[in-house]
Amino acid sequence: MLLPFLDFLAESYGPFRVFNYFTFRAILSTLTSLIFCLIFGNYFISFLQRNRFGQVIRELGPEKHYEKKGTPTMGGLLILGGILFSCLCWGDLNNRYLWIVIFLIFSFGVLGFLDDYLKLKYASSDGLSAKMKIFWQILFASIAASYLYYSHSIPAEISLFLPFLKDFAFNLGVIFIFTSIFVIIGTSNAVNLTDGLDGLAILPSVMVAGGLGIIAYISGNIIFADYLNIAYLPGSEELLIICGAIIGAGIGFLWFNTYPAQVFMGDVGSLSLGAALGGMAIILRQEIILAIMGGVFVMEALSVIIQVTSYKLTGKRVFKMSPIHHHFELSGWAEPKIIVRFWIITLILVLIALATFRLR
Repeated sequence: MLLPFLDFLAESYGPFRVFNYFTFRAILSTLTSLIFCLIFGNYFISFLQRNRFGQVIRELGPEKHYEKKGTPTMGGLLILGGILFSCLCWGDLNNRYLWIVIFLIFSFGVLGFLDDYLKLKYASSDGLSAKMKIFWQILFASIAASYLYYSHSIPAEISLFLPFLKDFAFNLGVIFIFTSIFVIIGTSNAVNLTDGLDGLAILPSVMVAGGLGIIAYISGNIIFADYLNIAYLPGSEELLIICGAIIGAGIGFLWFNTYPAQVFMGDVGSLSLGAALGGMAIILRQEIILAIMGGVFVMEALSVIIQVTSYKLTGKRVFKMSPIHHHFELSGWAEPKIIVRFWIITLILVLIALATFRLR
């Protein structure tokens, strides 16, 4: 939104040419979303409190969580506001990758908002039904995946790449659409399942966004991409603006969400953040790298799948409670200890994922 104006100024005043560098714009994007959340955070939390948008605690959860009842939720709206405002300010609005991720953030955010709103308005409601939620997730993910497939201009945009294998590139063809839908929906729901403790989901999302931002920078630079032997994807460097916005908004939100939380992000935040991470991974053709970076999200989702499958088949539970962070709670771990250890695990996994580019 600001780029055309800044380009105009750069023609007559040289120092404004610095805005032509997307790395500089990524820094501004990070700062903009961070400041946005810090400035509006307290006002937004007060608004949620006045309108009694307080978290509903289900009886099936750990008893310790009952004290969280009434804590304002739907704080993800603050995150989305910071991300979208920052991207519109500093992003190149002619870049199709930017719009695809914005579409995923907005559409999954709307879906999450409706789910949260129904839970709050009708205390006995569990929000949108699972079938309804998955229907809309498939629809939104299908739109993004289909657009990417039918607009691709080089084979690398729809090819599968594997870590550690230097010359492996398998053209997925139309299968790309289905794998992309799976990745977007899977990541969205995995982040949603992880969002069960104060700050547990937001900082890993920030770390993974940071890792994807580095990959976006490399993939959009033909010299670096060739040196590290990864796919060169012209225009993908613009995703660094979105990654910066997620990092800034995430850290700004964590200011209020850290233990003990003043506000929860709700489905409106977790579903949209997960969809954004999944969307950027498929654009960058790094779905497997995403699974490594987001190992905590994968672990949380698998714990639910294992628990449900085991109970249906044998009548026995593998964990004391799922997702797995509840298992550790019931095992006697303090909430801050679980949160910080999961953060540390995510940092290690992000570094391992990035290291694979030098091990090919």
